[in-house]
Amino acid sequence: MTLLGKLFLLARKGISELLIGCVRLYQIFLSPIFGQSCRFTPTCSNYYIQAVRKHGPIKGSLKGAWRICRCNPWGGSGEDLP
Repeated sequence: MTLLGKLFLLARKGISELLIGCVRLYQIFLSPIFGQSCRFTPTCSNYYIQAVRKHGPIKGSLKGAWRICRCNPWGGSGEDLP
């Protein structure tokens, strides 16, 4: 693997971990205030973390945002994996 390829992978991992860290802060500090309201399993925040780990920061964030858009009273519910 070239040096540029290694730098790209390192940046991708760093950005992914930064995004996951932000979600973890949400889970610790804000989620208890809002309460459990997610209609899906896993919860939207856990889905986002799984999607970023599986698909990377860009595609994972898009999948996570789409999931949050679907998490409403008129959307679906149940098990939904990234």
